[in-house]
Amino acid sequence: MNSKKIKTGIVMITLLFAFSANAQSSKKERGAKPSTFSELLEKLDANEDGKISKDEVKGRLKDNFDKIDTDKDGFISETEYENAPKPERSKRE
Repeated sequence: MNSKKIKTGIVMITLLFAFSANAQSSKKERGAKPSTFSELLEKLDANEDGKISKDEVKGRLKDNFDKIDTDKDGFISETEYENAPKPERSKRE
């Protein structure tokens, strides 16, 4: 009975490590390439006006909206998006 518990524990730990490694790999892949402006429009442009407004975004884009919207018209244009400051990557220790 003890050996069955040990085997089950080893299998569970192995699966946990495999899942953890896969999740980290997926995060790296997602963070590797930022979305293009066209991709953002497809995802975020709720009213399909070809513009991205502050109420259509979330996360870091929303947090930095005012910095990116350089002409202060309330929308992010393709030029503003392309010229936006790139987020700093955290250094691993």
